[in-house]
Amino acid sequence: MYPFIETIRIEDGQIYNLDYHTERFNRTRAVFWKDSVPLDLCKYISPPVLNGIHKCRIVYGKEVEEVTYAPYQIRQVSSLHLIESDTINYTYKSTHREELNALYAQRGMADDILIVKDGYLTDTSIANIALYDGHTWFTPAHPLLRGTKRAELLNKQLIVEKDIAQVHLNDYSHIMLFNAMIDWERIVLPVNEEHFIL
Repeated sequence: MYPFIETIRIEDGQIYNLDYHTERFNRTRAVFWKDSVPLDLCKYISPPVLNGIHKCRIVYGKEVEEVTYAPYQIRQVSSLHLIESDTINYTYKSTHREELNALYAQRGMADDILIVKDGYLTDTSIANIALYDGHTWFTPAHPLLRGTKRAELLNKQLIVEKDIAQVHLNDYSHIMLFNAMIDWERIVLPVNEEHFIL
């Protein structure tokens, strides 16, 4: 079994979405270790006083194994290559990314990939997505990974779950990428041939 990970945003000393990370951390541990006792991640995070955005990476199994901090630089994404994989499985955020990395290697000239599973849009290699139809931002109802930022946005009703078939991609005007480290509205691309490679 590969170690699991939580990636937490810390900006100017403020820890973001810790409750969501703690919930997923304990939910994952409960699946794989039935006798695990819920832990509070705040007891394991003591970031040095740093300016700017840093990534706190927690590696864990039944217990927390490692906590590291590193400056974070957002990856610029301006194009996506649609890649099909009906066998990809990344239900739990872990260090085992071989399948994702193999798909990412097929991106060609694009900056990232958008993975299609069983005909439906899921995630990019690093982020959840939402698509805008002119009124509402919809996020795939069955993503590869149920991200913590996605959970927050659903709770705030900024996004709505929906199965989004690849054939209906052109029903949307824009796509947004987000994750624990990439804020809402930081990466927004028009849905057109310039930004999408089919």
